[in-house]
Amino acid sequence: MENIHKKDRCIIVCASPDCDDSYLEKEIDIEKDFIICADGGMKHLKNAGFTPDVWIGDFDSWQGEVKSNKSQIVRLNPEKDDTDTISCVNKAFELGFKKIILLCALGGRIDHTFANLSVLLYGLERDLDVSIITPTEEIKVLKEGEYLIVNQKGKTFSVFAFGCDTADVSYEGAKYPLNHYKMKSAYPIGISNIFTENKAIIKIHSGTVLYVINI
Repeated sequence: MENIHKKDRCIIVCASPDCDDSYLEKEIDIEKDFIICADGGMKHLKNAGFTPDVWIGDFDSWQGEVKSNKSQIVRLNPEKDDTDTISCVNKAFELGFKKIILLCALGGRIDHTFANLSVLLYGLERDLDVSIITPTEEIKVLKEGEYLIVNQKGKTFSVFAFGCDTADVSYEGAKYPLNHYKMKSAYPIGISNIFTENKAIIKIHSGTVLYVINI
């Protein structure tokens, strides 16, 4: 871990059973990324040929021996409040990382998927830039502010009120524009929009939203 300060971002590899291991090779840059493995995510890392810098978990989703010559191992009590993913985010925060990407975070049990989506809010509350990347999508939580979306013309995106009852949202440069629309968490009107300009804008006037873009 002597080169930690040369790394630009932290990659956390989760343990979704539906993960396509091959996309890890595309997303992980061994020269730039510090890798934390959440429990059974070690299977995905091994299949893709990577070794994590830190391996964290109660190891209930790992079938093999908990041993590594190159990784720091943090063993958690299985009776705990924090999920393994939350513990990994806390470790990344402790090490000073502000940009965190979760891989292999969606799929399998719906409660695990929802818990990992909630981690995006957890990171936002701590001023961390946390996102989930799958082979086909990038997912973030956006807080109040204006976001310039560049070079995504033709891409499908969705926005949902998340972590709040209602979000006040505007779009420019989208097939279905909005102007101060009061988006409710109970009604998914923001699904499947399309960027129509190379420079588009999403404005969150109040609340927080889950932003999903096809990549």
